Amino acid sequence: METLRLYDFLPSGNGYKIRLLLSQMGIPYERIEVNILKGESRTPEFLSKNPNGKIPVLEVEPGKYLTESNAILAYLSEYTEFLPYDRFLKAQVFQWLFFEQYSHEPYIATSRFWISILGKAEEYQAALAQKQEPGYAALSVMENHLQSHLYFVGDRYTIADIALFAYTHVADEGGFDLSRFPAIQRWIGRVKAQPGYISITHEPMPLEAEFC
Repeated sequence: METLRLYDFLPSGNGYKIRLLLSQMGIPYERIEVNILKGESRTPEFLSKNPNGKIPVLEVEPGKYLTESNAILAYLSEYTEFLPYDRFLKAQVFQWLFFEQYSHEPYIATSRFWISILGKAEEYQAALAQKQEPGYAALSVMENHLQSHLYFVGDRYTIADIALFAYTHVADEGGFDLSRFPAIQRWIGRVKAQPGYISITHEPMPLEAEFC
């Protein structure tokens, strides 16, 4: 198997999804930092890998690139315990992946980016206020589901949990109060107890150091 290369920005929840899954699968990879705050995802070199100019990008073999975090999760988890074989359960996983990207990430992740990564809460005050209601609505959907389920699909840990965990567990960094959601808090604890768990700030050891 070719060495995987992950083009990533360490504070990114979307990049973290991939790092977390790779850690839990025990797959070594090379991480290449792309500082989006310095425009490094807009260079001609990077745009040749992803014309959309976003991280993460997974190089699965030399010159072969995959973009969009949840598509990468699906690619890596195929035929593993992280993605069900059952057709209906697999569709439910994708249901939650789509929910994360359309009903969750635009509000919770964007708020975190403006407040905690850019440090511009005052500048974005009006826009942040508009993110609150739909962000809390997404958290409420999750809370209602988790009140009667341990995980999001089939009561087992899947990439649906990884995708939703990435930005939910740091939602407070975007101005969302998770104390209102006890079922989500219990689920966060279960995810953190999974084998191979790493934090969002954990930087993987360089490959050459691993094999010294």
